[in-house]
Amino acid sequence: MGRAIARRLAGEGWRVAIHCQTSVAEARALAEECPGSLVFQADLSRVPEITRLYSEVHSRMGRLDGVVNNAARFTRIDPLEITEDQWDEIHDVNLKAVFFSCQQAARIMLAAEGGRIVNISSLGGLKAWGSHAHYCASKAGVIHLTRALAAAWAPSVSVNSVAPGVIPFGAEEEQSVSRLIQATPARRAGTGEEVAEAVSYFLNATRFITGQVLAVDGGLSLK
Repeated sequence: MGRAIARRLAGEGWRVAIHCQTSVAEARALAEECPGSLVFQADLSRVPEITRLYSEVHSRMGRLDGVVNNAARFTRIDPLEITEDQWDEIHDVNLKAVFFSCQQAARIMLAAEGGRIVNISSLGGLKAWGSHAHYCASKAGVIHLTRALAAAWAPSVSVNSVAPGVIPFGAEEEQSVSRLIQATPARRAGTGEEVAEAVSYFLNATRFITGQVLAVDGGLSLK
């Protein structure tokens, strides 16, 4: 999804700051597809790294008009078996990093001409998945965090969320993914490009649209 979002925004004329942690080669290859983009490396599970990341982005790019918080972790674990470390591994990136990324972005935006933040949540933040309690909690947190920050930073900074449904990452689909596709009213999986279209909408929309959650899920959240 991150690659699709970067390509979409670069195609619209945005100068994109591409973040990575360990996939440096992949990020640099993506940057070559996105004219004017730069690559920044940081471990988003550590708040000092997030602070450094935004300082470098602001210094090297000169301004910050929009932010997309897309990084996330996903695991399947029986809730009776989740350990503290497993809980923290998910929440450190899926929720804590989203908040501190928003905080750093808003400090830059509020000191300038404002801006737009888009947080990628998930269908798992809207629907309860028994084997993903820790993940669902993190993504539900992103959705309510989005609303709270939209209220805090209006009218200068809009904060919205895109909640993707079934977006397969590989050619092979797990049986559970196949079941979700069959249950989707659109009768197919979504694509990274469709998520990118929703992100583009929020980044280009009036800041009068804020605190909203747009499910890109083929209607699956209706069930």
